[in-house]
Amino acid sequence: MKRLLVVVLLFLTAVALSPVLIGEKGYILIAMGDLTIESTVVTASIMLILSFVALLMVLKFFRGGLNFSFAAWNKIAFASRRKAVRDLNKGIAAYVLGDYKQAEHLLAKSAEASSFEHIAYLIAADAAQKQALRPNTDHYLALLEQKSNTLKTAGLEAVLIKIKLLIGQQNYAQARKVIDEHHKHIGHDARLLSLEVALSLIEQRFDYVIKQLNAAKKQKSITNETITLWQQQAFYGAFNDRIKQQDNEALMAFWQQLPKKDKQSETIVLAYCQVLAENQIHQPLAKLLLPIIKKGTNTSLLSAIRTLPIAQPDSLMAAAQKHLHNEPHNALWLSLVAHFATTSQQWSLAEKAFNSLVNLEEKQYDKIDLLAFSQVLEQQGQLDKANQVLRKIHA
Repeated sequence: MKRLLVVVLLFLTAVALSPVLIGEKGYILIAMGDLTIESTVVTASIMLILSFVALLMVLKFFRGGLNFSFAAWNKIAFASRRKAVRDLNKGIAAYVLGDYKQAEHLLAKSAEASSFEHIAYLIAADAAQKQALRPNTDHYLALLEQKSNTLKTAGLEAVLIKIKLLIGQQNYAQARKVIDEHHKHIGHDARLLSLEVALSLIEQRFDYVIKQLNAAKKQKSITNETITLWQQQAFYGAFNDRIKQQDNEALMAFWQQLPKKDKQSETIVLAYCQVLAENQIHQPLAKLLLPIIKKGTNTSLLSAIRTLPIAQPDSLMAAAQKHLHNEPHNALWLSLVAHFATTSQQWSLAEKAFNSLVNLEEKQYDKIDLLAFSQVLEQQGQLDKANQVLRKIHA
């Protein structure tokens, strides 16, 4: 400030002395229409400088007030958006905590004002679906259709959520449309591949799913349990389609042309045997299972065979009884003989084998055994014993 005053004084001094030094006072005439203003150079310069200093002082005085005014305007102008963002955050928190009713309300209310329409409507739709409010879910999905649906604006995650919601709403045609629009990403994103497989199974595109299984196996994020489930559903569906839409020969021809690795897969073998058993194709079924029983090493496959609806298990039961003769206290062979006897309605033999199984020193039976055992007892009119066996399932 001191420097400014010194500069002003020096300037005023120079202005005041210069006309004297040159012998002229200086003269200014300003004419605007009928208005004329006359002044000396000295007077005009002084007035100009004083006006400039006054302007600086006024600006400095009101600067705080102007800053306050802008802050207040900003606060008022963006208050609704800040409230919407707060509601959005509260809605997401409510969703995570499982309060789906509150989550739906807050997210739907905050969607447009918060500028996060996609994520807000998607989570609101999912919250509505978890409350079994289908009209609400449909409403939010319809609102999403009005918004831009590109990956750039919504992100692949938003697309994945939308597909899941559509599948959950059983709107398979629309889900297929969305997946096809982003089909090029299936090979790069395991989540989209999973949804593609899930929808294809619903659409009964079993041969297509079988082809996709190789790609799914390469994805580390897809578990072996999921792959096994898809494999079972896809091959069972493919086998069943062959026999329903064509004939037994088509089914067996399809089995024969499978790669050796597939024909050694426990899941695929069981799916094939299930279709053979359900359609009472006895000879090919026995031909496939007999070597497995005689070898007697694949315990998980042997255990799974118990659930097959085999109507004529004579040769298979004979092979199992041969093992049981050598190992009379073996739980696996007792269970297998008991189940074969049950499916062939040899109730007395089935009861004897089940009794031996449940009376082993260590518990080696499971719910499948108990359910079949209670059925055997019921068929023989032993209702009290059948109920006692059923109670063991829940014990």
